[in-house]
Amino acid sequence: MEILGIDIGGSGIKGALVNMETGEMTTERFRIPTPKSRKPKAMAKVVAEIVAHFNYKGPIGCGFPTVIKNGVCKTPGNLHKKWKGVKVDELFSEATGLPVTVVNDADAATHASMKFGVGKDKDGFVVMITIGTGLGSGAFLDGKLIPNMELGQLPYKKYDKIELWAAASAKERENLSYKKWGKRFNVFLEYIELIVSPDLIILGGGTSKDWDSFKEYITIETPVIPATLQNNAGIIGAAAACKL
Repeated sequence: MEILGIDIGGSGIKGALVNMETGEMTTERFRIPTPKSRKPKAMAKVVAEIVAHFNYKGPIGCGFPTVIKNGVCKTPGNLHKKWKGVKVDELFSEATGLPVTVVNDADAATHASMKFGVGKDKDGFVVMITIGTGLGSGAFLDGKLIPNMELGQLPYKKYDKIELWAAASAKERENLSYKKWGKRFNVFLEYIELIVSPDLIILGGGTSKDWDSFKEYITIETPVIPATLQNNAGIIGAAAACKL
């Protein structure tokens, strides 16, 4: 069975069809830039455009870059403030005319890594960090998802949330070298290690593909490994969300 997975990010919205038996994408990824306004109706229109691109008629799984509870956006995150309180699954269903399941994007990526990727058959407490516009995080304990563990929202010094200081967007905004940024990111991982004491940390998101450029600056005791699915994990996990 193939399901359309859509991964919504602060800079781009992308989708592909995914084989639910193997976890492999059966089409090329199709991406549309996130509307500058980042408002609900504008982003719902892009989701509909992605569905139309694939001429798709089945259920849709969608990863969303903020806390989602029972389909409702609880915090706007890096999106427009109008997202707070929106029933995201209903909004996207109305825009596409199809059933939509919406989950936190980091939870989706973590689910993909645990079912199809480097986290497969890993027991204990596994935390995945997705490095992008923000710092998403997902967690599995003995094979079961702990939803909406938004560790990137922790306050840090003058910053309302540490992701403003340590995400990939901060690296780009401040033109940081991998050494300077890597040391910042390591501080974030130190907090994770202190607060939740995971057995393993998996790194996903677009920056995970550059692991060799910053791994020497990661000095925590917890094992840290890059996700094998890398930037496709969000799409694959979003599709798999329909099966959760």
